[in-house]
Amino acid sequence: MRSRFGAGPFLVGCGLAVVLGGGGAARAREPAPEFSYWHNWTDDHGVSHMTRCPVRSFDLKSMSPPAAPQWQARQPPGQAQVLFTVQPDGWKGSWHEDPKVQWIIPLSGTWFVEAMDGTRVELGPGDVSLGEDLNTRPDAQGHKGHLSGNVGPGPVTLMVVQLEEQATVNQPCRFK
Repeated sequence: MRSRFGAGPFLVGCGLAVVLGGGGAARAREPAPEFSYWHNWTDDHGVSHMTRCPVRSFDLKSMSPPAAPQWQARQPPGQAQVLFTVQPDGWKGSWHEDPKVQWIIPLSGTWFVEAMDGTRVELGPGDVSLGEDLNTRPDAQGHKGHLSGNVGPGPVTLMVVQLEEQATVNQPCRFK
């Protein structure tokens, strides 16, 4: 399974908005976008899963007036730590849980995540993953959490946004 936001998961939602041009005149009615991310979550049996999740809560407004309006889907506020990581050529981790609830965004290279249910997703620049497999239990092979690593030659650069957020159980797609 391969996820590439530029290849189609950026879909049209059902809301409409008027987009104002530079002079303030209405330019066109524009449907609200829909954005997708992959969620690595844990079910109530302690098994991790990867699920593609939609974000549909977009509002068209200025981020900082007088800047032109843009589509925004604000998520719950809270504390966060941003870090960048570069995984060397050929990097492959061992089975592990995410250290915190965290957004993971590849900046360069291709990276994979494999959940305990066997779902494997490859992510490259422009893809987004939410890691939240913090309450898993070892399976028959001793696997707990997820396996991740680089795909292809070269390093992979990731931006990770770790949230001070409690991990949930059995709540796929909780961020909308």
